Amino acid sequence: MTHSFYIPVMGTGFTIDTPLFVAKWGISSVISLVDDVLIEQMRKYWCERTNRLYQAIKQSDLDHRAKRIQAYLNLLYDLIQEEFNKLKQQQIGVNSELDRYFKQLCDASPLKKLYETCLAQLDNFKRNDLITQLKDKLSLGRIEANIMTKLDVPQWQGDAQLPYIYNDAAAALRGYATSKLTNSSIVMSAGFNGALYNYLTEFDDFVPNANGHLIKEICLKVSDFRSAMIQGKYLAKKGLWVSEFRIESAINCGGHAFINDGSLLGPILEEFTAKKEALIAELFSFYQPALAKRKGVTLASPLPVRISVQGGVGTSSEHQFLLNNYNLSAVGWGSPFLLVPEVTNVDHDTLKKLAAGADNIFLSRSSPIGVPFWNLKNSSSEQHREALIEANNPGSPCPKGFTRVAQDVSGRPICRASRKFQLDALAKLDASTESSAIKAAKRKDILAKSCICHELGNGVLLKNGQLKQGFVAVCPGPNLKYFNAITSLEGMIDHIYGRKELKLKAPRANLFINELNLQIQQLKEDLARDKLNLPARTRQELSDVAAKLLSGIEYYHKLAAKLPKAMQLDFKQQLDKAAADISHLCLTT
Repeated sequence: MTHSFYIPVMGTGFTIDTPLFVAKWGISSVISLVDDVLIEQMRKYWCERTNRLYQAIKQSDLDHRAKRIQAYLNLLYDLIQEEFNKLKQQQIGVNSELDRYFKQLCDASPLKKLYETCLAQLDNFKRNDLITQLKDKLSLGRIEANIMTKLDVPQWQGDAQLPYIYNDAAAALRGYATSKLTNSSIVMSAGFNGALYNYLTEFDDFVPNANGHLIKEICLKVSDFRSAMIQGKYLAKKGLWVSEFRIESAINCGGHAFINDGSLLGPILEEFTAKKEALIAELFSFYQPALAKRKGVTLASPLPVRISVQGGVGTSSEHQFLLNNYNLSAVGWGSPFLLVPEVTNVDHDTLKKLAAGADNIFLSRSSPIGVPFWNLKNSSSEQHREALIEANNPGSPCPKGFTRVAQDVSGRPICRASRKFQLDALAKLDASTESSAIKAAKRKDILAKSCICHELGNGVLLKNGQLKQGFVAVCPGPNLKYFNAITSLEGMIDHIYGRKELKLKAPRANLFINELNLQIQQLKEDLARDKLNLPARTRQELSDVAAKLLSGIEYYHKLAAKLPKAMQLDFKQQLDKAAADISHLCLTT
């Protein structure tokens, strides 16, 4: 990779066209494939802006979802290739965009050092040779696409359910797999989906040639080593290679917070570091015969495997520590890029709230899929949701339905944020004989669900002038509360690489401490829910979580010696405080 960081997927719209702004600089980024309605709107916008013919792919068209995604990805590919070709034609040493490409690189980058050597070379013949070398080494950032595997809603035609390939996730995969993209990854997030993974075998772009080259790669977003091994083996047995395992901490890059069983990021990364070679060997032992049987391709050695991480990183020292201590390929920087308007899509009003809203970021129960979701208390979406409740007309008309993961009485998919679901659920709750306290808590849970699949996309439409007014949902990770100023792309890159760090709001604990405290907070909330007989982890599960957290704290005490000396005392004191908090919960023996 040209850079040691990438920009993860954020919501459905915040990074929907980010590759157009960063790929030519060698920066990789990830777009969401959830909302094909938004994707089609963005294709229309960019076709018109770049004077290209736009032919609408209508909702009524056969296989419209896959076709929309394919067409949009092809457009991104074409536009980025054009920009990159223009970049390569520019002169070096005249403060051009090509100079900007090299200046943005990490100071330790061999390519940047070659650039600096070129600038200092006085001999024209040698300088021209260096310029040729530099241009030959230019590379684009990767255009990656994210599929939430659990959002695989079945489609119906009248009373008949359509075949699996028309399910939401399957159609998104087909659109991606048949696109022009090369040197790209499909990022599978939100857990295992056997049917979707089986469907991957239908596409030859995931099959290597005799030299082991893959046109498109598979990246799995995982929470721990066990998940990586299980999912990786499942795919290997199908003749599919996982080129990257992307670990996301509980303090993620915004959106859904998949809080695990108490395993902490540091110990998880340590296990990946220690067992990476064993993981590769194990996967290859299944992959090699499966690939030969399925496609007649025989490989002598395993394909490369990258390990990356994202979630909660906020300083250059944390960034470098993760890379060096755990031998990672890259680190994802998510939420801070919401404050970089030239890169991500946040409408003007929401951008102001994010820059000033440190105390308004909270872990909510807004998501219809039932997973904790990072939210902004004063977003227009939240204000609208509360206004509907006040008017006794809660819920959304559900204009898109991408998060219909529940079922109605007839077995059809339905969204928990929809008006019909909430009114039915409230009526059923009112008729129950449960205590008033339990009813109040369950009522709050029902009404907390928000129309995120539609309103997460409104920000980009407002910013681009495609929408005059609309309610905007936003999903900033908690790390954003320390970044309290709008900045430029160069400013954020300089911060990541430690050249000129942004002034962060204090006090900010180390990313490992922030994740630990979040796990403890969630532990306390689950205990409170358990006492009210609300959906939560069992007492035994919570006891196991507490034990794992204490084990993780022991690991961090040993890790402290590797941190800068100025940080060590505070780090250890924070660990001791966290251990005391856990012990007070009386969950461990």
